[in-house]
Amino acid sequence: MDIQLIHHVSLTVRDLDRSRKFYREVLGLSEIARPPFPFAGAWFQVGPAQQLHLIVNPDATFRTAAGIDTKDVHFAVRIPSYTAALESLRAHGFREDRIRINPRAIAGFPQIYILDPDRHVIEINAEFLDE
Repeated sequence: MDIQLIHHVSLTVRDLDRSRKFYREVLGLSEIARPPFPFAGAWFQVGPAQQLHLIVNPDATFRTAAGIDTKDVHFAVRIPSYTAALESLRAHGFREDRIRINPRAIAGFPQIYILDPDRHVIEINAEFLDE
């Protein structure tokens, strides 16, 4: 097997309009065409070759933990500027109770963790810290 990249990540959502707004306005993703599946959902472009698929599934199991757990299931996106991403999140209302920042992470790259409207953990990281 010769895996070349992760094509997409799928997340279940409760409120498609709320989630669409979050991924468009907070993360700045562009919505792309989606086949006419018999269930509601939305697809977004992530970088040049990856996608995020949102799926409305009334039987889905959602995360219920109170806060951000960086060891819980999550997906990560790479951004060019840690500082710009942090400023953008704060402009969208993310404060200390809704964000976990780790500018000097053991992983070797600065990280920001947030939750989407359905409490999915998202890691936002940069190649280096641009203070």
